[in-house]
Amino acid sequence: MSESMRIHHHFEIRWGMVIDIDKCTGCGACVVACQAENNIPPNPDPFDRMRDPHWLIVYKLSNHKKFPEHDTAYLPRPCMQCGNPSCASVCPVIATTKDEEGGIVSQIYPRCIGCRYCMAACPYHSRVFNWFDPVWPEGMDKTLTPFVSTRPRGVVEKCTFCHHRWQIAKEEARKRGENPMHLDEQAYIPACAEVCPTGAIHFGDLHNPEHIVHKLARSPYAFRILENLGTEPQVYYLSRRDWVRKQGDNHFRQEEKKNS
Repeated sequence: MSESMRIHHHFEIRWGMVIDIDKCTGCGACVVACQAENNIPPNPDPFDRMRDPHWLIVYKLSNHKKFPEHDTAYLPRPCMQCGNPSCASVCPVIATTKDEEGGIVSQIYPRCIGCRYCMAACPYHSRVFNWFDPVWPEGMDKTLTPFVSTRPRGVVEKCTFCHHRWQIAKEEARKRGENPMHLDEQAYIPACAEVCPTGAIHFGDLHNPEHIVHKLARSPYAFRILENLGTEPQVYYLSRRDWVRKQGDNHFRQEEKKNS
């Protein structure tokens, strides 16, 4: 990413995730929770993965070795909430920006014209295009989250770290007379982190030493996906397995360049 394309902001709060891959079992509870919390409708054609509406996907990794050295891992992939988001720099209508406190890359649906430039620019494939009108089976419309709008056909969607939960947490803090910019670690938790049965997903303020993500992100076993691209993701991963870390931060490609 060229220097002219970089977007630098200083935020007092920098919300981030640290996902422990060694704890993830690939159960998919985070995917279901994300779908229910953010009013993501069922895919009319569940076999068409090219038009999958899910914001969070769990990928299966392999060390590509034969038994008994064979090993697998599971990697949940939300939006990386990049510090230098390539999506924001290409949007012609400023439907996606990174200028709100907290560092969450926003997606403003009424502005989106569906050009999908942001999808092409995102190296993590964390954005999805809404190909269909949102339709739920009879009765399920009564279970929709009232704090999240349903998106029309023809716009791009993505993970927002359950941004509406942050708004609710700030309102509750104001009612108690507390500073909404200094929330307790448990005051704001996205749905995926809340339901993870193994506690693999940690969430908090990466700038706050009292939050566990601040410590975990500095672990020698922490890495960020495709970090060499310079996008500065706010989602970190943990793994004690060397082959997982190498796949995550693209060491293989760097080694190939050195040997060529």
